[in-house]
Amino acid sequence: MSFKNKILSYDIDADGIGLITINMEDHPANLFSPDFMETFFDVTKQAIADDKVKGVIVTSSRRMFMAGADLKMLEKEVTDAEAFYQNSLMMHKHMRDIETGGKPFVAAINGHALGGGLEVCLCCHHRIAVDNPKTKIGFPEIKVGLFPGGGGTAKAPYLMGLQPAMMAILQGTNYTPAKAKSAGLIHATIDTQEELIPAAKKWLMETPSAVQPWDDRKHKIPGGGLFTPNGVQTMVGGIGNVRKLTHGNYPAAGAILSVIHDGIQVKFDRALEIEARYFTKVIMSKEAKNMIRTGFFAIQDASKGKAKPAGFDKYEIKKLGILGAGMMGAGIAYVSALSGMDVVLKDVTMEGAEKGKSYSTALLKKRVSRGKMTQEKADAVLARIHATDDPNAVKGCDMVIEAVFENPELKAKVTAQTEAVLEADKVYASNTSTIPITLLAKASDRPENFIGIHFFSPVDKMPLVEIIVGEKTNDRAIAAAIDYVVSIRKTPIVVNDSRGFFTSRTFGTYCSEGVFMLEEGVPPAMIENVAKTKGMPVGPLAVTDEVSLTLGILVYESDPSPNKLPEQDRFYKIGKMLVDDHGRHGKKNSKGFYDYPEKGKKRLWPELKTIFKSDVETLDKETVGKRMLHRMALETFRCLDEGVLTSTKDGDIGSIMGFGFPIYTGGALSYIDYVGMDTFISECDDFTKRFGNRFSVPDSLRAFAKDGKSIHEYGKSAKSKSEIGSMLEPELVAYANSIGIEATVDDLKKDTLAKVYAQLGY
Repeated sequence: MSFKNKILSYDIDADGIGLITINMEDHPANLFSPDFMETFFDVTKQAIADDKVKGVIVTSSRRMFMAGADLKMLEKEVTDAEAFYQNSLMMHKHMRDIETGGKPFVAAINGHALGGGLEVCLCCHHRIAVDNPKTKIGFPEIKVGLFPGGGGTAKAPYLMGLQPAMMAILQGTNYTPAKAKSAGLIHATIDTQEELIPAAKKWLMETPSAVQPWDDRKHKIPGGGLFTPNGVQTMVGGIGNVRKLTHGNYPAAGAILSVIHDGIQVKFDRALEIEARYFTKVIMSKEAKNMIRTGFFAIQDASKGKAKPAGFDKYEIKKLGILGAGMMGAGIAYVSALSGMDVVLKDVTMEGAEKGKSYSTALLKKRVSRGKMTQEKADAVLARIHATDDPNAVKGCDMVIEAVFENPELKAKVTAQTEAVLEADKVYASNTSTIPITLLAKASDRPENFIGIHFFSPVDKMPLVEIIVGEKTNDRAIAAAIDYVVSIRKTPIVVNDSRGFFTSRTFGTYCSEGVFMLEEGVPPAMIENVAKTKGMPVGPLAVTDEVSLTLGILVYESDPSPNKLPEQDRFYKIGKMLVDDHGRHGKKNSKGFYDYPEKGKKRLWPELKTIFKSDVETLDKETVGKRMLHRMALETFRCLDEGVLTSTKDGDIGSIMGFGFPIYTGGALSYIDYVGMDTFISECDDFTKRFGNRFSVPDSLRAFAKDGKSIHEYGKSAKSKSEIGSMLEPELVAYANSIGIEATVDDLKKDTLAKVYAQLGY
């Protein structure tokens, strides 16, 4: 029998060895999807029934063996829990038919085998991989709120042992082939691709029958079973650690422990039923849907530069200028040089510029010491960074990023100085974190090329970059900024201009709400701990120290707005008191809400309990947690409502990647749906009465709730300026009509655009 379609091919050679080669032509990668399973199981069934076939090799013609499950299907199409559970049982049955059919199967792993792809390999009796250190083998499902549901969770303990299996699945560990072999996931490695199929065939010819470890009564679980001292210690410790790290926010983590604990005690087919039931429960959860939608698809699209306006070729940056060699400028220089750009790192003194370059020296030294880079490559990266104090050195740069102190007058000065030598068609960006780009662009002779590129600290670790569009910024500058951010392997979001933009503005509410609760009598330890139980990486007091109280004061005092909000005044006065009266500047002077001893861990400043008296009436964990998350979500919605954000996706991505909003909620806007829109509004109304107008709900959100719509439906009607500008005329006309503007294809496009921009406040 010979078979070929758009999913796989199947051939039998003269020695009776069947070869299944996966090649899903209609997908960018091989996926563990319903159409794959249907074809694959049909072919394996025929191979098992064919007397001429002695054994079967399963491989791929792609560079990747298989990427994993079809997450689009899991996110959108799984709505019937019972049907999904029954389909899972059927999938397990087909896999068991392969394992118990009497003929040996070999997985010839030629590239990444992840998630469902690895589970395809596990139903084969023998697994051989090409020993390429770039190949990844593992179970990454936990990163999207899931766990291995194709038999992987039930099988892993038999291969790896209880503790290693638990750690591998809970941490989403990816192994190289060599480490996968040591861990017990695969049996052998070979050196080259050319050797792979012959090695698989040799094993089949020498192995007329094979039994899986979970079907072998003589097999012993590595390290001991559940009721051994090691097994008991593993489970007890695992339960405690998972609870400590997840606080019950991630259903998949608890399900993993249950599947391993319950499944290892029963017959294997029963263990698969247990796995299927828990997997069904997890896939139906809000947390998994949120993490797939935002944590995988939305971030993946953004990282590819999907927000780039249409019609522009890639903006090549061979030489990048950076003004200011402080912490931010030095970090930007490092990531840019690492991506292959020549970097001019300019500071007011050579000493300052060289100090900025030394930041890259230290990071590169660390990479070399950890075996992530050769010394030769590190030297080449460092050689691409040119430290200077000469303003003329940026001449010939393709883009310049200003990263000087947060002062409008200083920024205006360096803008004029730089534009005097920078070619007129080049893009000039400011790394400001709060000052409006439109304001800064007034110092520019070419505001159409002026844009905000807001990095987060430390630049080498933080994955998000916020691109800010000024009033006169054109689409070419937006496209160039997105191309740059993608080229340095960061994730861009595009927002419109306002003071604080989106991330700084919303992040500021987290810090201020924590400080307000402290002032009201909530014990500082409670504030910090509750924030972490809700999923924030750092408490609001600790992160305020990181940013520094003095920066908050500077931002407030540099804001020319005459009518500041009451919460801005309140936050400023508390910070001013701590700085002026107590010398508490933050982490930078080792004294803030925390003390930072030279040796030992930071600890909350004991005098906080003297300055801010604790009030027993404030000791309500749920209220404390909701005040922080609700406040950020509400501010994010205001950004969407005002047009600062132009999509719910950017709000979710920016909140998760920019300031650590809990990913299980899907992000700061998805959080409103996660809580329930009616519940969210009701609780905000209660908080408004109890704590102030900063919790007041915009009328637009109330109207949306009244119509029974989700927050994501709100986002569908909002489009960015760049998206609108790149529309073809029929699409633009249809969009204009949808937002209440009368337009036809006979109108001039520029006139229609002007009306649409005016309607949306651009």
